[in-house]
Amino acid sequence: MGTIRTIWDFFQNEVLGMGWLSRLISNLLNTCGLDTSGKIGGSIQFFLYDVIKIMVLLGVLILLISYIQSYFPPERSKKILGRFHGIGANIIAALLGTVTPFCSCSSIPLFIGFTSAGLPLGVTFSFLISSPMVDLGSLVLLMSIFGWKVAIIYVVLGLVIAVAGGTIIEKLHLENQVEDYIRNGHALDVAQEELHFKERMKFAWEQVLGTAKKVFPYVLIGVGIGAFIHNWIPEDFIVKVLGDNNPFGVVIATIAGVPMYADIFGTIPIAEALLGKGALLGVVLAFMMGVTTLSLPSIIMLRKAVKPKLLGVFITICTVGIIVVGYFFNAIQYLII
Repeated sequence: MGTIRTIWDFFQNEVLGMGWLSRLISNLLNTCGLDTSGKIGGSIQFFLYDVIKIMVLLGVLILLISYIQSYFPPERSKKILGRFHGIGANIIAALLGTVTPFCSCSSIPLFIGFTSAGLPLGVTFSFLISSPMVDLGSLVLLMSIFGWKVAIIYVVLGLVIAVAGGTIIEKLHLENQVEDYIRNGHALDVAQEELHFKERMKFAWEQVLGTAKKVFPYVLIGVGIGAFIHNWIPEDFIVKVLGDNNPFGVVIATIAGVPMYADIFGTIPIAEALLGKGALLGVVLAFMMGVTTLSLPSIIMLRKAVKPKLLGVFITICTVGIIVVGYFFNAIQYLII
């Protein structure tokens, strides 16, 4: 048992967490005369380490996930979802969302396609909630920073929100709240050619390059903010606003995430820095969920597909779910980290 624990700790700290990279960058900066224990040197060390780590993990994850995704093109996904009914369909839709390594703005066109194809509205919303919130990439990235317990619970609770949210929307019978051009649209059932290994790898590599170009600016911004928080914001201030002393920290973090537009790759360094400064775990995870699921640009895009009533229901379900999850993580933080 001790050997397994040692191997796992090495995998988590040195492979996923890239502790060796942190030490290497720190040594190089110290050699160049920068003191990484100071604010300036520490900020540069944090920035270089997190940018390189996130982009390397991003590349590997997107390559693997996109290869898997090549087996689930939109037409095949529609057929798979069409075989299930009731809450089982919501569960399958939420699980399918985990193999789409995209932000919410990228998930909305798929949501529109699924809805136009005649899939139940609740099922398509389970996919829409799950896709940006709990993709497989988030599982590995969260594991690299917060540990496997936090990562697994985060993904499971995200799936619960997606399934519950889709089920509630289904029960409310809000089909008339979808814009007419989508309800009256007809998706073409295009035959999918069977891809070979080389074609799947080509597709996966194209996804890596496309996603990397798209998220890189947000990674730089997120890591920059994280470096600033980590080295320049007083710990007492973070604890006062987002720590034990503020019972509304989760609500503040959820709302603060809405105006931002980023995916999980851009929000993790901010969450990492906040947690290191004394913010509660539930607060930083609520912030991450708020950014990835309820960002203002994605809400504006979704409004073009659904009417205000349905949009309001979606926002309410996600907000309440995120806040509940945040307080739950606060309650169990001492048990899992």
